[in-house]
Amino acid sequence: MKIDKRADKYAELIIKSGINLQPGQTLVLSSPVDAAPFARVCAQKAYEAGCREVIMRWSDEAISKETYLHADNEIFDTVRPWKADMLNTLAQEGAAFVTIYSQDPEALSGVDPDRIRRSALASGKALETYRELQMTDSVQWCLFSVPNPAWAKKVFPEVDETEAVSKLWDAIYATVRVSEFNDPIEEWRIHNENLRTRKEKLTGYNFKYLKYKNSLGTDLTIELPEGHYWDGGRSHSAKGVPFNANVPTEEIFTAPKRDGTNGIVYAAKPLVINGDIAENFHFVFKDGKIVEIHAQRGQELLESAIATDEGSSYLGEVALVPYDSPISKSGILFYNTLFDENAACHLAFGDSYPCVHGGAQMTKEQRRAVGLNDSIMHEDFMIGTPDLSITGITHDGKEIPVFIDGNFAF
Repeated sequence: MKIDKRADKYAELIIKSGINLQPGQTLVLSSPVDAAPFARVCAQKAYEAGCREVIMRWSDEAISKETYLHADNEIFDTVRPWKADMLNTLAQEGAAFVTIYSQDPEALSGVDPDRIRRSALASGKALETYRELQMTDSVQWCLFSVPNPAWAKKVFPEVDETEAVSKLWDAIYATVRVSEFNDPIEEWRIHNENLRTRKEKLTGYNFKYLKYKNSLGTDLTIELPEGHYWDGGRSHSAKGVPFNANVPTEEIFTAPKRDGTNGIVYAAKPLVINGDIAENFHFVFKDGKIVEIHAQRGQELLESAIATDEGSSYLGEVALVPYDSPISKSGILFYNTLFDENAACHLAFGDSYPCVHGGAQMTKEQRRAVGLNDSIMHEDFMIGTPDLSITGITHDGKEIPVFIDGNFAF
């Protein structure tokens, strides 16, 4: 790839604002091999910012697929100790973690979903320390994307590969507020402030329930735990360092009460999950648990995902994104959850972020006791539509419109 002015600004945004790397800090940079040119620029920016060491973690989708298809069956139930020790130890030492999320949406099509499920389960158990420090924002972490040809062609199938990659670059730059003539870091400062104002207002309502309805057939009630708060935009590490975990981000989110979701919810967009695509699906919930799945495509993928562990069939996140968000207005279906989740309200099944007061300092058992879910999974799926209505119910029974026709009512 050609590193032009926008690419240089993008890399600088990730290092200086997204992860907000501190002088003397170690950076763990995970990247697919196809994104190596951009990863090198990120490494350069990190060293310019005073990084102690950049530790590279390379991946390759083609080799991963060959492994899932042909490796000995038993390897999917174990993780090499040195792999787990590296990430767990680096997280405990206070390293920062940046991941370039650039995938072919159908890279693992044809792979046995059970192999993927078992591999995820083994990895989740082995990396429990790393996951805990990340999910509680104790360490700085940042997820962002750059194009690859297969992904670009999925998004823009009507043009040739070269043009598709160029168009996807343009789309990504627009979503992350990078242009040749602006100051992206200042743009993100303003954006984070706007998100802060909205999440504080939502927290102040202290809703007991949220009720969702739209013309797809969604009719869902979600109970929120006592002492919950709404998060989004800037996070702060255990050392007080501000960072953005996702670039881009447009969401305000909280944690649902584990056993408090009932009703039916329809997906509004396809979901890229475990290297393949699920489309036109809906879930039925009873007392928090997904008890039915119906999908025109990806039924087995979804069934396998929610069977990963005991908590993977319960919700872990409730996120609000206005239908007129910049990513939604682009009209582009990205086939990449990092972008598509920021174009629509979404939910996630699996692990909860500790969005209750004092939650980051609680043990897993204490978080479970106050109603939060625990799982090695955390999978977002999009439910926002132009006619989505969300009503907040307060503890004294007052009904307050939160969303009207897909957008915030306030």
